[in-house]
Amino acid sequence: MGFVKCPRCELNYIEESEGFCKICKREMQGENSSDDVELCTICNERPAIPGRDICLVCLKEMNVGADDDTDDLDHEEEAVGTVDENAIGSIDPVSSMDEIMPDINDDIPEGEYSEIENELSLEAIGDEEEEKSDEEEESE
Repeated sequence: MGFVKCPRCELNYIEESEGFCKICKREMQGENSSDDVELCTICNERPAIPGRDICLVCLKEMNVGADDDTDDLDHEEEAVGTVDENAIGSIDPVSSMDEIMPDINDDIPEGEYSEIENELSLEAIGDEEEEKSDEEEESE
């Protein structure tokens, strides 16, 4: 008695005595899988609308709240205004990444690169944490 791939989907393995896998049998009988139903991410009670992650009730509540908020936003936008360039000062725009990236070759001597890399290494930090936890366990 060995295992073979399902002749319908060719994904799942079945015993030689079986005709199809359990999944294909369910699909052929017309049963819907309960895994396909996604619940609303807000209320976690009702099924979500296809293509969205929220249900119809939560969507309606959000739209009602959005209508109320749009009136408030209009009043807030009027109060904010624009920023005056004189208040900021003269700031030169950055035209390329070369202006942003510092030239690190001049700042750090070549011999210290490996020391800095070891200090910032995640492996070294993990080893230190393991040593601390071992010391704490021994002290208890």
